[in-house]
Amino acid sequence: MSCQQLGGPCDQAFQGETADDVIHQQDEHLKAMVAAGDQAHVPANDDMRGRWKRPVKGLGWYRQTKKDFAALPED
Repeated sequence: MSCQQLGGPCDQAFQGETADDVIHQQDEHLKAMVAAGDQAHVPANDDMRGRWKRPVKGLGWYRQTKKDFAALPED
């Protein structure tokens, strides 16, 4: 999956055995990009950090991401 498919602004690709692996990679990517001063990633990073402050909305995003991941072809 790409950063963009997960709600971010770029086409950085992430791969993993599970959706959780990919989500973790994107979270780390967002943190690193924001720390490096990339303003385009700030909104996605804020969304990522706020997901668990709004559990119902965050869980909806998580479930949809797991479905999207499962629908992808295996590499």
